[in-house]
Amino acid sequence: MAVEQKIKYRIGGMDCASCVSKIENAISRLPGIEEVGVSLASGTMTVRPGPDLAKGAVERQIKALGYSIAPGDAPTDALAAKQEHFDLRDGSWWKTRKAMLTAVTGAALVLTYIGHLVFPAVPQWIFVPALAIGLIPVARRAVVAAMTGTPFSIEMLMTIAAVGALFIGAAEEAVTVVFLFLVGELLEGVAAGRARASIRGLADLVPKTALIERNGTSEEIPAQSLPLGSVILVRPGDRIAADGEIVEGNSAINEAPVTGESVPKQKGVGDTVFAGTINTDAVLRVRVTATAGDNTISRVIRLVEEAQDSKAPTQRFIDKFSTYYTPAVLVVGALVAVVPPLAWGGSWSEWIYKGLAILLIGCPCALVISTPAAIAAGLSAGARRGLLIKGGAVIELLRMVTLVALDKTGTLTEGRPMVTDIVSVGRPEAKVLSMAAALESGSSHPLALAILEKAKAEKVPVPPIFAAKATAGKGVSGTLGGEKVSLLSPKAAREQTRLDQALSDQIDALNGEGKTVSVLLAGEDVAGLIAMRDEPREDAVHGLRMLKSDGIDTLMLTGDNERTAKAIGANLGIEVRAGLMPEDKQTIVREKQRQGFVVAKVGDGINDAPALAAADVGIAMGGGTDIALETADAAVLHGRVADIGNMIDLSRATMGNIWQNITAALGLKAVFLVTTIIGVTGLWPAILADTGATVLVTMNAMRLLAWKGQNLS
Repeated sequence: MAVEQKIKYRIGGMDCASCVSKIENAISRLPGIEEVGVSLASGTMTVRPGPDLAKGAVERQIKALGYSIAPGDAPTDALAAKQEHFDLRDGSWWKTRKAMLTAVTGAALVLTYIGHLVFPAVPQWIFVPALAIGLIPVARRAVVAAMTGTPFSIEMLMTIAAVGALFIGAAEEAVTVVFLFLVGELLEGVAAGRARASIRGLADLVPKTALIERNGTSEEIPAQSLPLGSVILVRPGDRIAADGEIVEGNSAINEAPVTGESVPKQKGVGDTVFAGTINTDAVLRVRVTATAGDNTISRVIRLVEEAQDSKAPTQRFIDKFSTYYTPAVLVVGALVAVVPPLAWGGSWSEWIYKGLAILLIGCPCALVISTPAAIAAGLSAGARRGLLIKGGAVIELLRMVTLVALDKTGTLTEGRPMVTDIVSVGRPEAKVLSMAAALESGSSHPLALAILEKAKAEKVPVPPIFAAKATAGKGVSGTLGGEKVSLLSPKAAREQTRLDQALSDQIDALNGEGKTVSVLLAGEDVAGLIAMRDEPREDAVHGLRMLKSDGIDTLMLTGDNERTAKAIGANLGIEVRAGLMPEDKQTIVREKQRQGFVVAKVGDGINDAPALAAADVGIAMGGGTDIALETADAAVLHGRVADIGNMIDLSRATMGNIWQNITAALGLKAVFLVTTIIGVTGLWPAILADTGATVLVTMNAMRLLAWKGQNLS
C-alpha cells in the first residue's frame, strides 16, 4: 500500500484568517487535490496531491490570489528572496509590496486632494486615477477569490463599497477608504509577521556553525550538517550547536534561552546538553545525539507549528458562524440601501451611502482572527517556557481540568535514588560514606551511582578496593586497607552478623519511610547504615499547592509498592493509589471521569501511555519516553511539577484573551453600525472600525507572548 505523501509550502502575504479560507477554497477546487490545510500562525500550507494534479497548478493558483509561495523545506535565505515583497523580514516592513502599494496610493490621494483644492471646479472624477491605483489590485484579488470559491471576501466587500461610493458622488471618500484599507492590511501584516516570528525565533538560538573534532584537529562546519556521534568542541561563551552528551569537561550551562531557568546548571561527563544553551566557563567536548532537524528546539518548533493547525472548538464555531455572517452583512447592507427610499421616500444617495458603510463595518476579519491569533500566541508563549500544547482544542480544555492524576517515579520524584540518611556506628559518617563508595566504585547499579554521587557531593575520598565481588540479591564485598568490608541488604547482613534491636528498629523505621537500606560491615562488625530513596522533585510540594489553590484535586497513581508510595505521598500531601498496572491506571482515570471530573493525567513512562490516552488531557513529563510524548496532548519539557499549574494558567489566560477579542470585535461593529444608520459616521470611519478592530485584536493576542508563568528558579 502506497504511503500518502503530503507536500508543504510556505505562503507569503497571509495576514488574517480570511486569507486562510480563500487559499483553502481555491486550492481544494483544483483537480487532483485530495486534501489541503493552511496555517496562518506558521504561514504554511500542506496539500495531499492525487495522481492527476497538474505540475505547477498549486503555485499558479496561489500567485493568482496575490500571495507568494515557496517549498516548505526551502532554505531561509531562498525563502526570504521569494517573499521579500510580501512579508515582514528583519523588521523591514516598508520594503514589502503592500507597503509600496499603500505609499503610492497615499501619495496619489494627497496630490489629487491638493489639486482639487487648487482647482475646485474640477469634478470629483479627478480622484479616479488615485482610486484605480489602490483599488485595481484589491478588485483583482476579489475577482480571483470569487472565481475560486470565496465570493464574499473582504476584498469583494471593499470593491463594492468603493465603486458604489464613486457612482454616488463620493469619489474622495472612496479613495480615502481604499487607502485606509491598505493601511489596515499593512498593519495586520506587520502584527501577524511578528507573532509568526516569535516561535521561529527559537531557531536563531542555535549557532550556524560548529567546531567538529576529526583526527585530533578541529574544523568549523555548518551545524546543519553535524552527523550523529560526532564530537564537537564548545568553548566558554559559545552556544552549543546540537543536542548531545558531554564526553569531556565540566562547566556551568546557561539554559535560560531554552528553559527559562535563571541559574546556570553545573554539568559534567555523561550529562545531557541542549542545542541553543550557553557554555559559560570551561571547554567542553560534546558527542552529538540528535541531528539538526531533530534537536530539542527543532522538535519544539515543529510541534508548535503542527499544534497551531489544530483548531479550538471556539475557533471552529467562529469559522462556521462567519460563513453565514458575511452573506448576511451583504443582505443587511442592501436592505439599508433600498428599503428606506422605497418605503419612506428617503434619499437614494444617502441610504446607498449608509448601506455601503455597513458593508465595510460588517467585514468579519477581526472576528475570525480573534481566536487563532490568541491560540497561536498562547502556544508560542508556552513553548518558550518548555510547555508544549498540541493544538487549540487542548489549550481550550486545560482550563476546565478539575483533577490532576500524577505518576510518582520521574514525575513527582527525580526518577533516580539518592542517599537520604547515613547512620554511623563507631566511626565518622564521612568514613562510612567513603567505605561504601569504594565498594561501589566499579558498579553502574542505580543504588551504587547514588552512593558515588553523594561521595562526590560531600568530597570524601574514594580509596581503591581490592578483590571486589558482587553477590546477586545480597550486595558487594572486597578488601579495603587489608580489612574485609561488605555493603549488604539487611537480610544478607543478618546472615553474617547479629544486628542489635536498636539497629533493627532503625532499619525498620527507614524502610517505613519508603527507603532502601544497605548495611556496611567491617569484618563482622556493623560500621553503619546507608538509606536511599527516589526523592520528590524540588518544586513538587509547591507545584501541588499551586494546583490545590486553584481548586484542582490531585492524585498519585503509581506501580511502586504501597509503603514507598505512601511515604512519598505523606511528604507531598497527596492521595495515593499504589501497586498499579498500566490498565489499573487507565481504569482509575475513567472511574474519575464517570464521577464528573475533567482529568489531566501526568506521566513519563510506557506504563503511563494507556492512562494518558484515556484522560481528558494527557501531559508527558520532561525526559519521558517517546511513546508517552506521542500519546500525550501536551508535554512539560523541563520536568517541573509547577509547570502543570502554569500550563493550566496559560490556558485560562489564552481563553480570557479570546473572549476579550470577540467582545472588542463585535462591540466595535455594533457601535459603528448604530452610528452609521443614524448618520453620525460614514465610509472612512467604517473602514477604520474594521481594520482598527483587526489590528486591535491581533495586538491584544500578542500580549500573551509576554506570559511567563511562575518562575521557581
